[in-house]
Amino acid sequence: MVLAQNKSNDHQIYARQIAFVAAFLLPVSKFLEVPSILARFTAGDLLFPALLHLLVQSLILLAILYAACQSEKTLGERLRDTFGKGAIVFYLLFALYFLYAAALPLLDMEKYVYAAFFDTAPTTFSFGAFFLVSAYVCTKGIKAIGRSADLCLFLFLLPFLALIAMSLTDADFSNLLPFFGEDLRQSKIAFTYTAPHFSDAVLLMPLIFNLRYQKGDGKKIMTGYGVGAIFTLLFLAVFYAVFSSLAPREHYAFSKIAQYFPALKIVGRIDLIFIYLLSIVLILYTCLPLQYSTLLLGKSLNLPKKTILSAILNVLLFLFALFFNRRYNLFYHFISRETFLVFFLIADMLPLFLLFLPKNSGKTAKNNRPIKESADA
Repeated sequence: MVLAQNKSNDHQIYARQIAFVAAFLLPVSKFLEVPSILARFTAGDLLFPALLHLLVQSLILLAILYAACQSEKTLGERLRDTFGKGAIVFYLLFALYFLYAAALPLLDMEKYVYAAFFDTAPTTFSFGAFFLVSAYVCTKGIKAIGRSADLCLFLFLLPFLALIAMSLTDADFSNLLPFFGEDLRQSKIAFTYTAPHFSDAVLLMPLIFNLRYQKGDGKKIMTGYGVGAIFTLLFLAVFYAVFSSLAPREHYAFSKIAQYFPALKIVGRIDLIFIYLLSIVLILYTCLPLQYSTLLLGKSLNLPKKTILSAILNVLLFLFALFFNRRYNLFYHFISRETFLVFFLIADMLPLFLLFLPKNSGKTAKNNRPIKESADA
């Protein structure tokens, strides 16, 4: 997560771009299986475990930003200065975590692609094209994530708002009433069962690690995360308002939410245009932890080029998807129930360790200072 300094602005990550990742990339991961899972456990109360997740992640993100604003140096520089070569342990731990955290979104997207884009049974290797894209993306550095975030402003916002608007014709928000109509134990189960989908702060941490904090950056990033949280809660509310008691059976939610819009009978499935655009954002999101893992492994192993490492990782992930797609339910249960503490300890608790890094340089920088990627980022 540590990048070397350089004089070129071409390799800088901006707070605006981190805010766009929070607002437009992170929400789309919750538009596939999360709505049906929450509805299965909590019915009309599905907003409450989601809101609790978002509040917890907001506090963790605030802690990371507070740590970042304490010095002129980036968090990555401070970690390196404090632990020297020992920081490699930190890199390796999070490289393995991001690889582990990528497994479930990968299977979710594979199931979604097969269901939404194929009228007949797909071949065994149909999803293999994703790994060609992923292998290319994983060779890119932090600046590519920032550029993707800028692009997602357009790829996400218009399609999302269009699908929501088309869904409102069949939405009955009384389905969400009464509030707290379900047993609170069900909300607790839903909270733990969906933890893998809501570990948001840790996905922003590598970007914040390479941000030379300026006054106002924290507000931008927190505003971005708040906007993303509103999008998530709005989608969940509209989803349940449309499907009600059928919601637990409606998988791949964003591909179905607008299907009852009356005009579709006249003009055809124009909603598919918006679904395809959101699918591009979903691909970028699914590649994000894989990209982090490649960068951190390359940093840990001191590899100047990431091409071979990216190829190896994506071949292994292709084999994983090939053999585990039929064992999805078993794998999901293992991830969400048996290894829940992995997300709690590494994604939620370990970032708080950054609060104890020495400040070194004291006050926050007043001016922009560009940050360049090292050869392996």
